[in-house]
Amino acid sequence: MSDSEPLVVEGRAWMFAEDNINTDLMMPQTVFAKPLEEQLRHVFATYRPGWLDQVKPGDVIIGGRNFGTGSSRPGSLLLKRLGISALVAETINGLFYRNCVNYALPAIECAGVRDLVVEGDIVRVDAINGVVASVTRGKSLSGKKMPEFVQAIVRAGGIMERLRAEGYF
Repeated sequence: MSDSEPLVVEGRAWMFAEDNINTDLMMPQTVFAKPLEEQLRHVFATYRPGWLDQVKPGDVIIGGRNFGTGSSRPGSLLLKRLGISALVAETINGLFYRNCVNYALPAIECAGVRDLVVEGDIVRVDAINGVVASVTRGKSLSGKKMPEFVQAIVRAGGIMERLRAEGYF
C-alpha cells in the first residue's frame, strides 16, 4: 500500500446534497447505545430507506453545505465501517470533519461539487491535492486539500493509531 492510497480514491457517488445533513440521520438516538453492527443497519435509514442495501465498499459521499451538523456522534465512524472511502461536501461541519480525521475517513470541502457530480458517477477524490473529478463526466474541480498533519493521521488509520505509532500508548 502506498502512502497516498487512503487519500486518493475512486468510487461510486452517493448524493446527500441537501444543506445541514445532521448526524442524527447517520446515527439515530434510538441506536446510540446499541452494538456497532446494529448501529450500522440504521445509517441514513429514515432519510434514505434502502440505501444501506445498495452502498458498497469504496463508495463516496457527496454532500452540501454544513454536512455533518449536529452532535459529536461518531457518524463518520459508521460511514467508514460501511466502507465509504471519502466524503466531499460544499462545506463540512467542523466537529464532523474532526471526527472524519479521527476515524481515518478522507474528507474535503469543494465548492461546486453538487453541480459536478450526479449520483452514480464514478468520482476520483484526491485529498492530498484537493481535487475532485467526475470520471464519468470527464470534469474536475479544485477544493481544499487536507493539511499534511491531518493526512498523516488518516494514513495512520485514525488518531488512536497515530498516537500509538508515536508511542503515546
